This record gives sequence, C-alpha cells and structure tokens, in this order.
Amino acid sequence: MEYQQGKDREQLTLYSTCLDDMVPADNSVRFIDQFVEQLDLQELGFNSLATQGRPPYHPGDLLKLYIYGYMNRMRSSRHLEKECHRNLEVIWLLKNLKPDHNTIARFRKNNPKAIARVFRASVSIAKNFNLIGGELIAGDSTKLRAQNSKKNNYNNKKVQRHLDYIDQKLAAHNKALAQADKDNKTEIKKEIAQRKIQRVKYEQIQKELKENTSTENPQLSTSDPDSRHQI
Repeated sequence: MEYQQGKDREQLTLYSTCLDDMVPADNSVRFIDQFVEQLDLQELGFNSLATQGRPPYHPGDLLKLYIYGYMNRMRSSRHLEKECHRNLEVIWLLKNLKPDHNTIARFRKNNPKAIARVFRASVSIAKNFNLIGGELIAGDSTKLRAQNSKKNNYNNKKVQRHLDYIDQKLAAHNKALAQADKDNKTEIKKEIAQRKIQRVKYEQIQKELKENTSTENPQLSTSDPDSRHQI
C-alpha cells in the first residue's frame, strides 16, 4: 500500500510568499494589531522598560501579545513565550520578536492599571460601533429571600429532622422542668407549649407528604403549593 510521503527536511525550499500572506485578512490578530496601533499608550499610562543595555521591547508589542493571550485563554507567560517561537499568528503580530517569559511577566506586573484602561477603551469602541448595547441589566447585590424559599419547602427527610429536633428539645425541657424551681417552671412550660405547637404543624405536613403518591420523593411548599425545590 502506498502512503503520502513528506518532503525531505534537509531539502532547501524557496517560499514565494511573505509572512503577511500567511495570515488571512479576517484573522483576529489583524484586529488586535490595528486596535493597539490607534491607542495612545503614553496617555494610558504604560511604562517603557529601562534603556540600559539592549533596547527594550515596545509596550505596544507586549500589549498585543497580552491581548492575544487573553483572547485565546493563554495566561501563562511561559506559554506565551513558547507561542512566539512556533505560532504563525503571534510571529506575524510581533513581527518575529521573541520576548522571554520574564519580560512578559514584568510587563503584566508593572502595568495593571494601564491594561485595565485598555479594556475600558475596547468597550468604548465596541459601543461606538453598536456592537454592544451598553444597557445596565442588573446592578444590585442585595440578596432577598423569596416568598417560596427553601425554608418553606419540605420533604419527608426534612420534616423528620424537624420532628427529631423538637423531640430532643422537649426531652431537654422536661428534664429542666423537673429540676427547676417555681420561678423558672412557668417559662419552661411556655417553651414546651411552643414546641408542641410546632410538632403538630410538622406532623400535619408529614401526613400530607405520605398521602402524596404522585412521585417517589414528594415535596410540599407552604406558600406556593405548585413550586418545587430544584437540586
């Protein structure tokens, strides 16, 4: 059986195309490139690295790499460094620059506020081109208990837990009643009466649950009988 054969790795090849032709016109890296190029990086607060020794990388190039990593879920600086050597999109975006992971990490560490301003600028541009509505859907962090909350929903196990708890309390109250003096007996008797009223309530709920044969695990909601608790 014949198979397709690869080319000899040592064979010299003359490519008839440039790097720009290898990246499609609708590739997202072209948008990243144009977006960063129109930003005023100095006004946004980006700081250039020290000029001692070899020239530093331009903040715009590192920002392009950061945005590319954000869009493609690459958060590791070492991962981004590796992509600079093998990913054709990144090679095009950075014009074949290959910053190491320390440079990438320092850029991210030294410019957190400036990077945040860049993302706010991207939202402004998207809103300007009607790509987003910009409407506030919800901005309230208040937590409210609904009328038919879990507190008002019962099943057989929950009712039995309540009944066992009440029985324990009644036993403790009766023991305390036997040891209490006349002044304390009145208060303990009131607590015993309240526990008995609660027990009657849960016994009634338990009875209704046992009579419900429509499902294997019946539920009862006291405020809204039609609602069910979802796990």
